[in-house]
Amino acid sequence: MSFKEEYKKKLVTAEEAVGAVKSGDWVDYGNFTMAPTYLDPFLAKRADELTDVKVRAVVYPGLAAVAQADPTREKFCFNNWHFSGGDRVLHDKGLCNYVPLLYHEGPGYYSNNLVDSDVFIVKVAPMNRSGYFNFGPSCSISKAVANRAKKVIVEVNSSTPYCYGGYNESIHISEVDYIVESDNKPLFSLPAAAISEEDNQIAKLIMNEIHDGAVIQLGIGGMPSAVGMMIAQSDLKDLGVHTEMLVDAFVDMYQSGVVTNKKKQLNPGKMVYTFALGTQKLYDFLDHNPCCATYSVDYTNNPTRIAQNDNMVAINNSVEIDLYGQVNSESSGTRQITGTGGQFDYIFGAYHSKGGKAFICMTASQKNKKTGEIKSRIVPTLEPGGIVTIPRTVVSYVVTEYGIVNLKGKTTWERAEMLIGIAHPETREGLIKAAEAQNIWRRSNKRG
Repeated sequence: MSFKEEYKKKLVTAEEAVGAVKSGDWVDYGNFTMAPTYLDPFLAKRADELTDVKVRAVVYPGLAAVAQADPTREKFCFNNWHFSGGDRVLHDKGLCNYVPLLYHEGPGYYSNNLVDSDVFIVKVAPMNRSGYFNFGPSCSISKAVANRAKKVIVEVNSSTPYCYGGYNESIHISEVDYIVESDNKPLFSLPAAAISEEDNQIAKLIMNEIHDGAVIQLGIGGMPSAVGMMIAQSDLKDLGVHTEMLVDAFVDMYQSGVVTNKKKQLNPGKMVYTFALGTQKLYDFLDHNPCCATYSVDYTNNPTRIAQNDNMVAINNSVEIDLYGQVNSESSGTRQITGTGGQFDYIFGAYHSKGGKAFICMTASQKNKKTGEIKSRIVPTLEPGGIVTIPRTVVSYVVTEYGIVNLKGKTTWERAEMLIGIAHPETREGLIKAAEAQNIWRRSNKRG
């Protein structure tokens, strides 16, 4: 049977496809832009027929219909390995739970049978002549989920860019149970993050630490975007890319000639990533572009593999850091904001790279819009319920608009002094008093 004949045999309506889901099933959704935004509402319509269907996603773009279909969560229970803005909204309503994860370990949860998957529903690019559906700009954990799932449903979307691998970037028609042709709407577009003056100040400090031949990883947000823009406009030479997330800034860096990937020890000549999230400019750049290679996250985020590139530079945002150096990048107290994602992977991996540097960045404070009160992001101790994303033993460089410090090898009193030195000036005296009360301040320490 030809691939075209097999395609016709497996082609079904949306209603028929979601009919594969049974009560009690664990259902996995495709990740990021490859979430099944077409089939999700059809599954939600079955709320009256089903009970105890558990759904897992990774950064669902928008508000998942299955989560909204059942406020009791007896029909559908929605969960997420990493939060989008929509997932946060659902979490605050009690309609979404976080699944703790070191991102590079994700595929292993499935391949080692640590989690069950009854049905995998994923958006894909149209089948090629060899019978493969491409996972587009979200390789992530998709192939491992497909290998574990009892049923695989693909939602074909012609707007999906075809992204070269790497490996685990595609699934063959022989591994698919049902095919649905979708509405072909454009992929979710993430607008460029707003860049503040503080972000630019932080970016300037980091730029002083980047040298020719460095390999770059950028996280999400205004500050990493500011660094990317400055890199694109700089006279740096032969930079490389090995990153979890590919954003629009990398397109600018490549098109400016700053990124060549020539000096990389691992995958020279290739911009390596596991998922891309940005505007249509980014998706157009990725489509059939041989300079880019997408791999499953157990490759891109493996700390040992990250460290194989010399001069690895990892740049990531955070919510708060305490005077001991513990970093919280994912919650506000007990309120889950995002997730651990690959931050630990890259902070750890970059430090172990020859000449590598790992940066945790944040504005020193935030201002209450109503009262104008300054609240420090450098705190005596993490807020109760706050998550330790990066342990103090792993943290090295910390950057605010007031300076940059390296905590590696430093005592608790040295850490307190260094962090207070890059805190907002109006908050330093209070932090010193807290450090004194916590016995991590010496009389010989400098005053704020």
